[in-house]
Amino acid sequence: MTVLRLPAAPADRAVDAWHDVVRAAHTHDLPATVPPPGRAESAGKLRHPGPRTRAVHLAAVAADGSYDGVATLVLFDEDANRHTAFLDVLAVHPRARNRGTGAALWQAARAQLADDGRTSVSTVVERGGRGETFARGLGFENVLPLGWYVQNVPDALAARQAEPVLPDGYAYAHWTGVVPDRLADAFAEAHDAMRDAPTGDMDQAPRAWDAARVRAAAQVVGDRGGVILSSAVLHRADGAETVAAYTELVLRDPSDTRALQYDTVVVPVHRGRGLGAAVKHHMMGVVAAACPGVREIGTTVAEDNGPMLAVNERLGYRRERTAGYFQATLEE
Repeated sequence: MTVLRLPAAPADRAVDAWHDVVRAAHTHDLPATVPPPGRAESAGKLRHPGPRTRAVHLAAVAADGSYDGVATLVLFDEDANRHTAFLDVLAVHPRARNRGTGAALWQAARAQLADDGRTSVSTVVERGGRGETFARGLGFENVLPLGWYVQNVPDALAARQAEPVLPDGYAYAHWTGVVPDRLADAFAEAHDAMRDAPTGDMDQAPRAWDAARVRAAAQVVGDRGGVILSSAVLHRADGAETVAAYTELVLRDPSDTRALQYDTVVVPVHRGRGLGAAVKHHMMGVVAAACPGVREIGTTVAEDNGPMLAVNERLGYRRERTAGYFQATLEE
């Protein structure tokens, strides 16, 4: 077995080998109700890094050229987070387990982190399984417990009542893809409200958002072959228009039956008006019209984020499984 670093734009054969690992590991490790990743998602993540990051893709190559395991490191390029990184993937094919494949991938990733001067790394791990045992054995600790929650879209639509009436001065809006130019700056300001979201003991500074970044974040979803939907509540006062609340849904592949809920944010000055529930209620109508094949919406919520847990419960989300942000401090 040899651990290699993939080129920035791997060939289709390498994408196929990579996807075979992540799909097999997903099917083996997660409940059958959790849809596996599609090839389009694997190809997109390998070929299109996120904004203001660099990605390092590693593969443990078997003698026959297939991949026994894969790993992806996301290296942040912002000054505030140049000391840390995110281990987005570390997966071993079930046929290659208990042979040191995961350890070899981690050693290669660890060497890359050292070369890049990173002093910490985080990852998301399913709690209570072999993944957590493996991570803890490498020195990772759970710094932010999470829960996975799933909403059944047909059931939610059947139970859906009339769209909440917004207070005076507020109005609904939605779009697909990149934010309209007239809202880009206001949308970036609303993203910055995520700074007060629960982060536990994570050694990572909140991302700084501007119009260029919100455009790039949406564009990379499209470049990877996916779809991003945004629902917002706008506030108009004194001739100015701001984004008071928003939520985002992503289909990693247009054929996905489970969409992923990204951020849901209510700007602090607009809280206490029911806008979080209202903007997610509005999104149900948006996704039903734009992507009628979506049957479920999945999202993660920090265990101590009481307000969002309450909103999701009212909208029919059920708890599916547990996870957590795990973090390791690296010796210099």
